[in-house]
Amino acid sequence: MSEAALRTRPEQDSGPRATLRPAIAAKFAEIAAAQDRTLAELTDDLVLLDSGLDSLCFALIVATLEDELGFDPFTIAEDVYFPVTFGDFVRFYDDAAP
Repeated sequence: MSEAALRTRPEQDSGPRATLRPAIAAKFAEIAAAQDRTLAELTDDLVLLDSGLDSLCFALIVATLEDELGFDPFTIAEDVYFPVTFGDFVRFYDDAAP
């Protein structure tokens, strides 16, 4: 996996509140490698369908993140919402974090 796939812009990680972005980006990379998929560069505007991952990869990401983080925003969300971009995905987790 290239370093570019894990690179994020500095302004994405700045701010007063901690973000789960590093853990999520690492999980995307881990699952992509395990499933022998080529992962696109993880930027906020990357459309998840263009990430190089398939539905099995996303299921594995969500399941393993739940095990590691202790929550699943898809099951605790009041509104049905499916993130479209990587940035949406990170915000969805950040907003649901205990």
